[in-house]
Amino acid sequence: MIRNPILDELYAARAKLLADADGDVRKYLEGVRKRELESGHLLKPKPKGTTGCTRAADEAIADGESSPAARCF
Repeated sequence: MIRNPILDELYAARAKLLADADGDVRKYLEGVRKRELESGHLLKPKPKGTTGCTRAADEAIADGESSPAARCF
């Protein structure tokens, strides 16, 4: 098998992060949230429905079209 040094480094970092959290993913994520709050830089998920199709449908509704989904195709 061919070794990939980049992946090896990522796997080692993952193992260290989990070891620091006693192998508990929930504990790790609680720490992430705490550090986010302390730093003031919160990671926010991308809002659902941000595709061009949705934008086109929203514009169609604003224009009063009866079938906004038709603008997505």
